[in-house]
Amino acid sequence: MAAPTRLLAALGTAAACLIAIAPPAAAAPYTPGAPGLGDSYFPELGNGGYDVKHYDLDLAYDPATDRLEGSAKIAAAATQRLSRFNLDLHGMTVSEVRVNGAPARFTREADELVITPRTGLKKNRPFTVSVKYGGVPQTRGGPIIFGLPYGWVHTDDGAVVVCEPNGANTWYPANDHPKDKATFTVTMTVPKGLAAIGNGRLLAQRDRGDKTSFTWFEDRPMATYLATATIGKFNVSTTRTRKGIWQLDAVDPDAAAHPDAIATPAATSQSTDELADVYGPYPFTTTGSITDDNEAGRLGYALETQSRPVYTRPRNFTTVVHEIAHQWFGNSVSVRDWKHIWLNEGFARFVQWYWDETHGGIPAQQAFLNAYNSTPADNVFWTYRIGDPTRDHMFQSAVYTRGGMTLQQLRVKIGDEKFFTVMRRWTAEHKYGTATTDEFIDLAEKVSGQQLDSFFHTWLFTTTKPTTW
Repeated sequence: MAAPTRLLAALGTAAACLIAIAPPAAAAPYTPGAPGLGDSYFPELGNGGYDVKHYDLDLAYDPATDRLEGSAKIAAAATQRLSRFNLDLHGMTVSEVRVNGAPARFTREADELVITPRTGLKKNRPFTVSVKYGGVPQTRGGPIIFGLPYGWVHTDDGAVVVCEPNGANTWYPANDHPKDKATFTVTMTVPKGLAAIGNGRLLAQRDRGDKTSFTWFEDRPMATYLATATIGKFNVSTTRTRKGIWQLDAVDPDAAAHPDAIATPAATSQSTDELADVYGPYPFTTTGSITDDNEAGRLGYALETQSRPVYTRPRNFTTVVHEIAHQWFGNSVSVRDWKHIWLNEGFARFVQWYWDETHGGIPAQQAFLNAYNSTPADNVFWTYRIGDPTRDHMFQSAVYTRGGMTLQQLRVKIGDEKFFTVMRRWTAEHKYGTATTDEFIDLAEKVSGQQLDSFFHTWLFTTTKPTTW
């Protein structure tokens, strides 16, 4: 039976009233961000709940006291409804924290600066956090870098700043993991007569009484460990590469007469341009080098700090090629988890070998054979699973050389045309981002049309010397 029209109208009005007065759905609660990103080797590094967009560091350093003082202003966006969040900071004394300009509560828990803003931070909304801090930066050490110091390394006239993998938080508060890249402005004030050399372009150099301030701007996304502000006495030169990339080179006067130090700017310019012809456009707007010889007796390594590698003593041409190669492989395309470190080091080693092949040296296949034939089956070299070498072995020579061997044998297996297509697509598809070993395998299979799981298992994950592949 049909209901009377008047009754239907009345029921419709009542239903509308019920709908109108129904309470809105409860908003999701504000919750703390995770205190780490769960990295396989450094689970405590990085922090959840936000994404950093830009670091603005305004710092002063006096080598006479070894004290670093200043502030960090961080622009970020919340990725959840955030009640509390962390920054990684090792040592240092924090005097004030503000979020969106308002004072915020903070505590220290080991290497975590735990910040509670006055009000919750809404998801997908930008916010700023400002941290005033100071102290003597504590240099890191231990087995990771073969027992050598890293991070903020004090020198007679300043500091060498080389932070891979977890040293950035020795000198500034950070979301300290390659997953969270950002642009950087770094102003460093030092005693007059010293220079502070950073990443990217030098925006300003100002004398203020007996101090000089240097302001650097890196305009492309950068992992935190790749930031530097190396301080000391330097001879500085500027030029452009043949392709027009702006270049700045800084050389410690103590090393300025060394033939390798003299050759470094030219090697940097040449490799910046020529590697772009093979692996895709140079990913940054500046290039250059920093050669600081003050720690030659202690630091035996170089680091691919973004756009301007740091050499802790004069280095030969092939080492410069290695560090410039990292601008593509490691800096622009970074590891999503530190267990994938071969994607940085093995790739840079292969680039060295191929550079030699195309510049009058031995073929890369001969470099492969030399490494293979000279290393007995019972050598510890073969026991590392370089696709996941463990935290304390992530910079073992096997990661570099077996990584290069893996790529050379991939080249042999799929042919030059497809191999270099893989390499160029890798740098293009993951530019300014992060990647994993599985993603590289997937790309190699897609381009080659071959099933390569067994091949990569043999070279990356076995613990005996391969005999067939």
